[in-house]
Amino acid sequence: MNIHEYQAKAMFRESGIKVQDGVHCTNVEEALSAYDSLGSAVVAVKSQIHAGGRGKGTLFDPASGEEVMQGGVKIAFSRDEVGEYASNISGNLLVTKQTGPEGKIVSNMYVESGCSIEHEYYLAVLVDRDSKSVLFMASTEGGMDIEEVAEKTPEAIHKIWADPMNGISEEDASGLASSLGLSGDSSGEMVEMLVSLYELFIERDCSMIEINPLVKTEDGSMVALDAKVSFDDNADFRHPWREELRDVSEEEEVEIRAHELGLSYVKLDGNIGCLVNGAGLAMASMDVIKLYGGEPANFLDIGGGATKESITAAFEIILEDSSVEGILVNIFGGIIRCDMVARSVIEASEEVGLDVPLVVRFSGTNHAEGKAVLDGSGMAVHTTSTLSEGARKIVELIGGNN
Repeated sequence: MNIHEYQAKAMFRESGIKVQDGVHCTNVEEALSAYDSLGSAVVAVKSQIHAGGRGKGTLFDPASGEEVMQGGVKIAFSRDEVGEYASNISGNLLVTKQTGPEGKIVSNMYVESGCSIEHEYYLAVLVDRDSKSVLFMASTEGGMDIEEVAEKTPEAIHKIWADPMNGISEEDASGLASSLGLSGDSSGEMVEMLVSLYELFIERDCSMIEINPLVKTEDGSMVALDAKVSFDDNADFRHPWREELRDVSEEEEVEIRAHELGLSYVKLDGNIGCLVNGAGLAMASMDVIKLYGGEPANFLDIGGGATKESITAAFEIILEDSSVEGILVNIFGGIIRCDMVARSVIEASEEVGLDVPLVVRFSGTNHAEGKAVLDGSGMAVHTTSTLSEGARKIVELIGGNN
């Protein structure tokens, strides 16, 4: 789950992390009132969408498709400029590197006091699954795409790790501040920020915190000038407050519906629909499809307790995507029985009027019985015993590479 910058900065304030004063706005009038209340001669007018690269994005009129303005983050030096930028941002389509060409409609803005910047840095807090630790990654090259920095100047990226059992050590935090060339009060503020970010990351069950840029002001203060926070969905049950922060307008309607049905679904750009039980198996299925020259159209995990109803819903969701030319079902029977899934697949196929090639691979509990049910059904389905065979077959059936 992602949240907006203005919501993330509210969390930062609660945690003692320095941010500029700012006001959330939904229209031009509110933006002008925000400018009046902030009392800052210079402000930033920021579009709020769940995607990065806003500053380098392009705004378009959603009705005509005509370009309105370059940049979804603008520095305003007067009240008139605030009104101009807010009117160009609010309600228009913002296209960035991360949104893709379809872009996102801007329904929220954030007007924030300006600050005097001496230097910009990059800072992120992530889960490092390999080391089972919390990773802090920082760079002196703030304001740039971190992928570009990693590719061209990897030596500019500095890392420390915090063991979740012991937390972040002051020695490591001081070392990271030193790696960024910070000293004196700036170094002390950086260390305090790292400790606060770690506590926030753990307490809120975050999956990522990114600040780009983190700035050192001319008086040496360390200020989070941007804020991007994502949460681990698996911890939702511990945090009922998250629902208040959720902006469903930023999410795909079909993904919302899938979530309500207990399905984990993410739309992708390919043409092979995937119906799998288990996130790891779903990832492996997509990898093997690509290995044989195909492109997955979705990530769809029906979970271990799938029913005929949820399997039918999964088929319906997959087939709503007009780009789907074939479906691979990959089930490992544990709690779920493959023969039950087989009967559900038959019923679901009849109910939704399946008219694309279908390949099913079963393994685990009652896999032989499940295969026999499908093979004797009379429906046009290809059954295989291995994932490799299944992926190769569905790619072959839709005319892909072999």
